[in-house]
Amino acid sequence: MTDMPPVIAGLIGAATTLLLIVLVVAIRRTVQGRHQLNAPRAGSVASTDMSRVVGALRAGTMLVGSHDEVLTTNQTALAMGLARGARVGFPELLELVREARSSGEIFSGHIDRAREPGMDVVELLGRVVPLEDGVVLVIAEDETAGRRVESVRRDFVANVSHELKTPIGAIGILAEAVEAASDDPEAVARFASRLQSESSRLAELVGQIIDLSRLQASDPTGSMEMVDISEVVDDALARSREAAEHRGVVLSRSQDHPAMVMGDRWQLTDALTNLVNNAIAYSGRRARVSIGVSTVMLGEDRFVDIKVSDNGIGISAEDQERIFERFYRVDHDRSRESGGTGLGLSIVRHIAGAHGGSVSVWSQPRQGSTFTLRLPAHPVVGQDETVAEGAAP
Repeated sequence: MTDMPPVIAGLIGAATTLLLIVLVVAIRRTVQGRHQLNAPRAGSVASTDMSRVVGALRAGTMLVGSHDEVLTTNQTALAMGLARGARVGFPELLELVREARSSGEIFSGHIDRAREPGMDVVELLGRVVPLEDGVVLVIAEDETAGRRVESVRRDFVANVSHELKTPIGAIGILAEAVEAASDDPEAVARFASRLQSESSRLAELVGQIIDLSRLQASDPTGSMEMVDISEVVDDALARSREAAEHRGVVLSRSQDHPAMVMGDRWQLTDALTNLVNNAIAYSGRRARVSIGVSTVMLGEDRFVDIKVSDNGIGISAEDQERIFERFYRVDHDRSRESGGTGLGLSIVRHIAGAHGGSVSVWSQPRQGSTFTLRLPAHPVVGQDETVAEGAAP
């Protein structure tokens, strides 16, 4: 083979190198072009990380794409109705999204939403934030529950004010009557007795208001201990004995049934005492109030039932739906006579709920009532396993 001149060999080598470079650049451009063709448009999908962040937030959160499509949302936002499928949930919010996208300004405030037939009013407070590529972030909080709590608080304050006015006014009038009858010992004694009664009623009312406020503000799990229900029954009967003797009511208890619960002993005693005092107040002279303790099984869960029964005036079906409300009284005259505040059963319900239990009532007019305080049971060593299966409250 004839040797190739050096100049020609150099030219061929340079050409080959240039060809390789052009080929590499072409391949890279082809690959990049394919990636661009396969890649979604800006704002059409949310990244996996962004979806995870949105899903982890407690507030209702969603991302809206450049064409008003929902890119990602969390369960809270779905529950609020911020999104319906791939679209923004309601017109008022969609208008805010479009306005934020076009103006580039953040919206912060109440998000109005027209009430739909059959739906409760939903009050939302949120922010609508424009991002890049036409994407808009929506974050919202449901204020409905908070406003409902505020409404309940206002009603409670109004009820407390009304309830306090009655004994306070009576005390003032009786004090004036005592002063006016200073020369009549019998009248002074009569007015003084009524004055003492109203003072006791006022003290009881204030005490129960304080108890209810303390229960709502405290963490019931902070003072949990093993509680023997027989000791709770003993304490409740001891606290109620004077009221029972005053009305001639006989207190009795069934044979002790071993039962232990995890709870606050003093709160449980307060709850049972309120049930016993309520039974005494709504029973006639020489009536009988009894306390029974039993264990029931509901599925695989064991509960302790503490039943307080009386043969008093009974409660109508309409009143049974409201007797656990604050300040509600079945019989105002009898409640005034007994010094009842209308808070006792509300306190019972709160204590039962704080212990993972419940309180219920069975009653028939003129046939008496049975209140059942049901609490999760704690296993007792040597306890008889023969218990009622799915017993009614």
